[in-house]
Amino acid sequence: MSTAERYRSAVQRKDLQAVGELLAPEIVFHSPVTFHPFIGRETVTNLLAEVVQVFEDFRFTDELEMDGAHALIFRAGVAGSDREIEGIDLLRFDGEGLIADFTVMLRPLSALVPFAQAMGERAQAAGLQTTRA
Repeated sequence: MSTAERYRSAVQRKDLQAVGELLAPEIVFHSPVTFHPFIGRETVTNLLAEVVQVFEDFRFTDELEMDGAHALIFRAGVAGSDREIEGIDLLRFDGEGLIADFTVMLRPLSALVPFAQAMGERAQAAGLQTTRA
C-alpha cells in the first residue's frame, strides 16, 4: 500500500496517530489560510487534529497521481456554517516515501472564510504557529 493510500485510509478513520507516522520529521505544510508554512511532524499532526474538528462529513472524491506526488480531492462541510468546501491535499514524498511537503488548496471563498476563522481561533488556542509568527 502506498503512502498516499495509507494517508487516505488513516484520514477516513480519523486516525491522527497513523497520519502522523506518514509525515517526514521536517514536513512543510502549506496552509490555505496562512502565508508562511507550518513545519515539523508534531506541529502538523496537531494542526490536522484541529482541522478534523472543523470539517464535517469529510469525504475524498477523486485522486490524481504523478511521479513523486499525489493529489487527493475532497469535500466537507464547515462546522458552524451552512457551507461546503472543496479542497485538494497535494502530497509530495521524500526518499523514504514519507510526506515531506503538504499543500492544501480550498474553494470557494464563501466556505474558506468561515473555515479560516474557525481554524485561526483553534490554531491560536492550541499554540500552533507558522514559521513566522
